[in-house]
Amino acid sequence: MSVFDYVTVRQLATGLKFPEGPVAWDDGSITVVEIEGGSVAQIRPSGEIRRFDCGGGPNGSAVGPDGLLYVCNDGGLVFRTIEDGAREPYGAVEGYTGGALQRVDPESGEVETLFTQSGGEPLGVLNDIVFDTGGGAYVVDTTGNRLHYMHPGMGEIAIVATDVTHPNGGALSADGKTLYISETYNARLVAFEVLSSGELGAPQEIFRSTGGYRFDGLAVDGAGHLCVANMERSEICVFDPSGEQVAAFQTPRHDPYVTNICFGGPEGSTAFITSAGHGILYSVEWPWPGLRLNFAA
Repeated sequence: MSVFDYVTVRQLATGLKFPEGPVAWDDGSITVVEIEGGSVAQIRPSGEIRRFDCGGGPNGSAVGPDGLLYVCNDGGLVFRTIEDGAREPYGAVEGYTGGALQRVDPESGEVETLFTQSGGEPLGVLNDIVFDTGGGAYVVDTTGNRLHYMHPGMGEIAIVATDVTHPNGGALSADGKTLYISETYNARLVAFEVLSSGELGAPQEIFRSTGGYRFDGLAVDGAGHLCVANMERSEICVFDPSGEQVAAFQTPRHDPYVTNICFGGPEGSTAFITSAGHGILYSVEWPWPGLRLNFAA
Protein backbone atom coordinates (compact mmCIF):
# COMPACT_ATOMS: atom_id res chain seq x y z
CA MET A 1 0.00 0.00 0.00
CA SER A 2 1.29 3.46 -0.93
CA VAL A 3 1.04 6.54 1.29
CA PHE A 4 -0.62 8.18 -1.73
CA ASP A 5 -3.44 5.63 -2.12
CA TYR A 6 -6.05 7.77 -0.34
CA VAL A 7 -4.86 11.34 -0.87
CA THR A 8 -7.08 13.89 -2.61
CA VAL A 9 -5.94 14.85 -6.10
CA ARG A 10 -7.51 17.70 -8.09
CA GLN A 11 -6.94 19.30 -11.47
CA LEU A 12 -6.66 23.03 -10.81
CA ALA A 13 -6.03 24.08 -14.41
CA THR A 14 -5.80 22.59 -17.88
CA GLY A 15 -4.77 23.98 -21.25
CA LEU A 16 -1.55 25.44 -19.88
CA LYS A 17 1.34 25.84 -22.33
CA PHE A 18 4.02 23.53 -20.93
CA PRO A 19 3.89 24.72 -17.31
CA GLU A 20 6.87 24.68 -14.96
CA GLY A 21 8.06 26.51 -11.83
CA PRO A 22 4.88 26.56 -9.69
CA VAL A 23 4.66 29.09 -6.87
CA ALA A 24 1.88 29.12 -4.22
CA TRP A 25 0.76 32.56 -2.98
CA ASP A 26 -1.00 33.43 0.28
CA ASP A 27 -4.09 34.73 -1.55
CA GLY A 28 -4.73 31.20 -2.84
CA SER A 29 -3.46 31.83 -6.35
CA ILE A 30 -0.79 29.74 -8.05
CA THR A 31 1.61 31.04 -10.65
CA VAL A 32 3.34 28.82 -13.18
CA VAL A 33 5.69 29.71 -15.99
CA GLU A 34 4.67 28.52 -19.46
CA ILE A 35 7.71 27.61 -21.53
CA GLU A 36 5.82 27.17 -24.78
CA GLY A 37 3.64 30.21 -24.13
CA GLY A 38 6.50 32.53 -23.20
CA SER A 39 4.47 33.71 -20.22
CA VAL A 40 3.70 33.56 -16.52
CA ALA A 41 0.18 32.27 -15.83
CA GLN A 42 -1.57 33.32 -12.62
CA ILE A 43 -4.28 30.82 -11.68
CA ARG A 44 -6.73 32.37 -9.25
CA PRO A 45 -8.90 30.43 -6.75
CA SER A 46 -11.89 31.11 -9.03
CA GLY A 47 -10.11 29.25 -11.85
CA GLU A 48 -9.56 32.45 -13.84
CA ILE A 49 -6.15 32.58 -15.54
CA ARG A 50 -4.26 35.83 -16.06
CA ARG A 51 -1.10 35.87 -18.15
CA PHE A 52 2.01 38.07 -18.29
CA ASP A 53 4.13 37.96 -21.44
CA CYS A 54 7.86 37.38 -20.76
CA GLY A 55 8.99 36.33 -24.22
CA GLY A 56 11.46 33.49 -24.77
CA GLY A 57 10.81 30.47 -22.55
CA PRO A 58 10.12 31.08 -18.84
CA ASN A 59 11.33 27.88 -17.18
CA GLY A 60 11.53 28.40 -13.39
CA SER A 61 10.41 30.96 -10.83
CA ALA A 62 10.53 32.00 -7.18
CA VAL A 63 9.40 34.92 -5.02
CA GLY A 64 12.18 37.31 -4.06
CA PRO A 65 12.68 39.51 -0.97
CA ASP A 66 10.75 42.36 -2.63
CA GLY A 67 7.66 40.18 -3.11
CA LEU A 68 8.13 40.08 -6.88
CA LEU A 69 8.45 36.97 -9.03
CA TYR A 70 11.91 36.13 -10.36
CA VAL A 71 11.89 34.10 -13.56
CA CYS A 72 14.54 31.87 -15.16
CA ASN A 73 14.06 32.32 -18.90
CA ASP A 74 15.67 29.64 -21.08
CA GLY A 75 15.66 31.88 -24.14
CA GLY A 76 13.02 29.95 -26.10
CA LEU A 77 12.47 26.33 -27.14
CA VAL A 78 10.58 24.71 -30.00
CA PHE A 79 7.89 22.08 -29.42
CA ARG A 80 6.19 19.16 -31.14
CA THR A 81 3.32 16.80 -30.34
CA ILE A 82 4.19 13.24 -29.34
CA GLU A 83 2.40 10.23 -27.78
CA ASP A 84 -1.11 10.76 -26.44
CA GLY A 85 -1.08 14.38 -27.59
CA ALA A 86 1.64 15.49 -25.17
CA ARG A 87 3.86 18.41 -26.09
CA GLU A 88 7.64 18.02 -26.06
CA PRO A 89 10.54 20.49 -26.36
CA TYR A 90 13.18 19.31 -28.81
CA GLY A 91 15.56 22.21 -29.40
CA ALA A 92 16.20 25.93 -29.18
CA VAL A 93 14.39 28.52 -31.26
CA GLU A 94 16.01 29.79 -34.46
CA GLY A 95 18.47 32.56 -33.71
CA TYR A 96 18.82 31.52 -30.06
CA THR A 97 21.02 33.96 -28.12
CA GLY A 98 20.85 32.61 -24.55
CA GLY A 99 18.81 32.80 -21.39
CA ALA A 100 17.93 35.64 -19.04
CA LEU A 101 16.89 36.35 -15.47
CA GLN A 102 13.73 38.43 -15.28
CA ARG A 103 11.62 40.08 -12.58
CA VAL A 104 7.82 40.14 -12.90
CA ASP A 105 5.40 42.28 -10.91
CA PRO A 106 2.32 40.05 -10.47
CA GLU A 107 0.11 43.08 -9.87
CA SER A 108 1.04 45.30 -12.81
CA GLY A 109 2.42 42.59 -15.11
CA GLU A 110 5.59 44.63 -15.67
CA VAL A 111 8.54 42.45 -16.79
CA GLU A 112 12.15 43.56 -16.30
CA THR A 113 15.25 41.76 -17.58
CA LEU A 114 17.98 41.76 -14.93
CA PHE A 115 20.80 39.63 -16.34
CA THR A 116 21.72 38.00 -19.64
CA GLN A 117 25.37 37.25 -18.70
CA SER A 118 27.29 35.84 -15.76
CA GLY A 119 31.06 35.90 -15.40
CA GLY A 120 31.25 37.63 -18.79
CA GLU A 121 29.52 34.70 -20.53
CA PRO A 122 25.98 34.48 -21.91
CA LEU A 123 23.51 32.65 -19.70
CA GLY A 124 22.39 29.27 -21.05
CA VAL A 125 19.06 27.49 -20.68
CA LEU A 126 18.13 28.65 -17.18
CA ASN A 127 15.91 26.15 -15.40
CA ASP A 128 15.37 26.80 -11.69
CA ILE A 129 15.93 29.38 -8.95
CA VAL A 130 15.88 29.20 -5.14
CA PHE A 131 16.35 32.10 -2.70
CA ASP A 132 18.26 31.88 0.57
CA THR A 133 17.38 33.85 3.72
CA GLY A 134 19.82 36.63 2.81
CA GLY A 135 17.97 37.53 -0.39
CA GLY A 136 20.40 35.91 -2.81
CA ALA A 137 19.41 33.08 -5.13
CA TYR A 138 21.00 30.01 -6.65
CA VAL A 139 20.21 29.71 -10.36
CA VAL A 140 20.44 26.45 -12.31
CA ASP A 141 21.90 26.73 -15.84
CA THR A 142 21.23 23.48 -17.69
CA THR A 143 23.15 23.86 -20.94
CA GLY A 144 25.89 25.87 -19.25
CA ASN A 145 26.49 22.96 -16.83
CA ARG A 146 26.87 25.43 -13.99
CA LEU A 147 25.19 27.15 -11.07
CA HIS A 148 25.02 30.90 -10.59
CA TYR A 149 24.44 32.99 -7.48
CA MET A 150 22.42 36.15 -8.00
CA HIS A 151 21.85 38.93 -5.51
CA PRO A 152 19.23 41.23 -7.09
CA GLY A 153 19.52 43.84 -4.33
CA MET A 154 23.20 44.29 -5.17
CA GLY A 155 22.85 43.90 -8.93
CA GLU A 156 25.32 41.02 -8.90
CA ILE A 157 25.52 37.55 -10.43
CA ALA A 158 28.43 35.10 -10.54
CA ILE A 159 29.19 31.49 -11.45
CA VAL A 160 29.58 29.44 -8.23
CA ALA A 161 29.78 25.82 -9.46
CA THR A 162 30.70 24.07 -12.70
CA ASP A 163 30.91 20.45 -11.52
CA VAL A 164 27.36 19.54 -12.57
CA THR A 165 26.07 17.94 -15.79
CA HIS A 166 22.73 19.03 -17.25
CA PRO A 167 21.49 20.28 -13.87
CA ASN A 168 17.75 20.90 -13.77
CA GLY A 169 16.11 21.44 -10.37
CA GLY A 170 17.41 23.19 -7.27
CA ALA A 171 16.20 23.35 -3.64
CA LEU A 172 17.58 24.31 -0.24
CA SER A 173 17.20 22.29 2.95
CA ALA A 174 15.02 23.83 5.66
CA ASP A 175 18.08 25.09 7.57
CA GLY A 176 19.64 26.50 4.39
CA LYS A 177 22.84 24.54 4.90
CA THR A 178 22.47 22.20 1.91
CA LEU A 179 21.70 22.93 -1.74
CA TYR A 180 20.22 19.97 -3.62
CA ILE A 181 20.50 19.69 -7.42
CA SER A 182 18.89 17.18 -9.80
CA GLU A 183 20.64 16.21 -13.02
CA THR A 184 18.35 15.10 -15.84
CA TYR A 185 20.21 12.65 -18.04
CA ASN A 186 22.50 11.25 -15.33
CA ALA A 187 19.41 10.64 -13.16
CA ARG A 188 21.53 11.93 -10.31
CA LEU A 189 20.88 13.90 -7.12
CA VAL A 190 23.76 15.85 -5.62
CA ALA A 191 24.10 17.83 -2.40
CA PHE A 192 26.31 20.89 -1.93
CA GLU A 193 27.20 22.13 1.54
CA VAL A 194 26.45 25.86 1.70
CA LEU A 195 29.58 27.33 3.27
CA SER A 196 28.28 30.91 3.12
CA SER A 197 25.99 32.90 0.83
CA GLY A 198 27.01 32.00 -2.72
CA GLU A 199 29.87 29.75 -1.60
CA LEU A 200 29.45 25.99 -2.03
CA GLY A 201 31.47 22.96 -1.03
CA ALA A 202 32.18 20.07 -3.39
CA PRO A 203 29.10 18.16 -4.65
CA GLN A 204 28.27 14.90 -2.91
CA GLU A 205 26.34 12.34 -4.93
CA ILE A 206 23.40 10.98 -2.95
CA PHE A 207 21.52 9.11 -5.71
CA ARG A 208 22.25 7.85 -9.21
CA SER A 209 20.30 5.42 -11.38
CA THR A 210 21.02 3.80 -14.74
CA GLY A 211 17.38 3.28 -15.68
CA GLY A 212 13.81 4.34 -14.95
CA TYR A 213 14.64 7.91 -13.93
CA ARG A 214 14.88 11.20 -15.85
CA PHE A 215 14.81 14.09 -13.39
CA ASP A 216 13.35 17.56 -13.70
CA GLY A 217 12.48 20.00 -10.88
CA LEU A 218 12.50 19.32 -7.15
CA ALA A 219 11.37 20.68 -3.79
CA VAL A 220 12.09 19.83 -0.15
CA ASP A 221 9.11 19.13 2.09
CA GLY A 222 8.74 19.75 5.82
CA ALA A 223 9.93 16.24 6.66
CA GLY A 224 13.19 16.89 4.83
CA HIS A 225 12.31 14.71 1.84
CA LEU A 226 13.60 15.54 -1.64
CA CYS A 227 10.52 15.49 -3.87
CA VAL A 228 11.80 15.12 -7.43
CA ALA A 229 9.90 15.14 -10.72
CA ASN A 230 10.68 11.92 -12.61
CA MET A 231 9.63 12.32 -16.24
CA GLU A 232 10.45 8.70 -17.06
CA ARG A 233 7.59 7.41 -14.89
CA SER A 234 5.21 10.41 -14.81
CA GLU A 235 5.71 10.82 -11.08
CA ILE A 236 7.16 12.67 -8.14
CA CYS A 237 9.78 10.52 -6.41
CA VAL A 238 10.24 11.04 -2.67
CA PHE A 239 13.77 10.50 -1.30
CA ASP A 240 15.14 10.90 2.18
CA PRO A 241 18.26 13.12 2.51
CA SER A 242 20.53 10.06 2.22
CA GLY A 243 19.13 9.30 -1.24
CA GLU A 244 16.90 6.36 -0.34
CA GLN A 245 13.56 6.45 -2.17
CA VAL A 246 10.66 6.13 0.25
CA ALA A 247 7.60 6.74 -1.97
CA ALA A 248 6.36 7.93 -5.36
CA PHE A 249 3.25 9.76 -6.56
CA GLN A 250 2.14 9.05 -10.14
CA THR A 251 -0.08 11.53 -11.95
CA PRO A 252 -3.60 10.31 -12.85
CA ARG A 253 -2.86 10.82 -16.55
CA HIS A 254 0.49 9.56 -17.78
CA ASP A 255 2.73 12.39 -18.92
CA PRO A 256 6.36 12.05 -20.07
CA TYR A 257 6.90 15.63 -18.90
CA VAL A 258 5.89 15.85 -15.25
CA THR A 259 8.20 18.76 -14.49
CA ASN A 260 7.98 20.29 -11.02
CA ILE A 261 6.42 20.59 -7.56
CA CYS A 262 5.95 23.22 -4.85
CA PHE A 263 4.09 23.37 -1.53
CA GLY A 264 1.45 25.74 -0.21
CA GLY A 265 -2.23 25.93 0.65
CA PRO A 266 -3.93 26.81 3.96
CA GLU A 267 -1.93 24.29 6.01
CA GLY A 268 1.14 24.37 3.78
CA SER A 269 0.84 20.67 3.03
CA THR A 270 -0.72 20.81 -0.42
CA ALA A 271 1.60 19.92 -3.27
CA PHE A 272 1.16 21.66 -6.61
CA ILE A 273 2.51 19.57 -9.49
CA THR A 274 3.00 20.61 -13.10
CA SER A 275 2.20 18.03 -15.77
CA ALA A 276 3.71 20.02 -18.59
CA GLY A 277 3.24 17.76 -21.60
CA HIS A 278 -0.54 17.79 -21.12
CA GLY A 279 -0.73 21.33 -19.73
CA ILE A 280 -2.21 20.34 -16.35
CA LEU A 281 -1.69 21.74 -12.85
CA TYR A 282 -2.56 19.28 -10.06
CA SER A 283 -3.06 19.82 -6.35
CA VAL A 284 -2.25 16.83 -4.15
CA GLU A 285 -2.86 16.37 -0.44
CA TRP A 286 0.73 15.67 0.66
CA PRO A 287 1.20 12.95 3.33
CA TRP A 288 3.95 14.96 5.08
CA PRO A 289 4.18 18.61 6.15
CA GLY A 290 5.01 21.09 3.39
CA LEU A 291 7.84 23.60 3.52
CA ARG A 292 7.32 27.31 3.00
CA LEU A 293 10.03 28.82 0.81
CA ASN A 294 11.93 31.96 1.79
CA PHE A 295 9.94 35.10 0.89
CA ALA A 296 6.87 33.13 -0.29
CA ALA A 297 4.01 35.64 -0.32
